[in-house]
Amino acid sequence: MALLTLSQMSSKVAIGNDIGQARRAVEQLRMEAGIDRMKVSKAAADLLQFCMEQAKSDPFLVGIPAATNPFKEKKPCAIL
Repeated sequence: MALLTLSQMSSKVAIGNDIGQARRAVEQLRMEAGIDRMKVSKAAADLLQFCMEQAKSDPFLVGIPAATNPFKEKKPCAIL
């Protein structure tokens, strides 16, 4: 029966950890390879179309009517 030294045992553990990391990496890459992707040009065109459709109702672009603006300045204080 051969006895392993501490350095031999730690190298075997390190190799086992490396193999485990490699397996996890391969599994992650396989998962990512299976994801359906969209071309950037198509995504950009879709985003631009969405923004143009939503622009007419965007309060930052068209503003908030004064009658319904909750941030409108109230009447100034008459005490001062």
